[in-house]
Amino acid sequence: MDMSLPEVDGWEAARRIKQDADTKTIPIIALTAHATEEDKTRALAAGCDDYDTKPVEIVRLLEKMAALLARPA
Repeated sequence: MDMSLPEVDGWEAARRIKQDADTKTIPIIALTAHATEEDKTRALAAGCDDYDTKPVEIVRLLEKMAALLARPA
């Protein structure tokens, strides 16, 4: 999830996804250029399951995706 989306930012989009019974189990990784510990805390508090920074390091991102998808629903 890009956290700097237009209209509805990623933090709000994550909150909405996680509040809906039909979508709350969808894993969300926050992707952002906002790279402070506060930004990470904010993303996780919004419902993101993990956090990564831009520029994206594809191997690291794929490992995070695989770990989240391997979790029991």
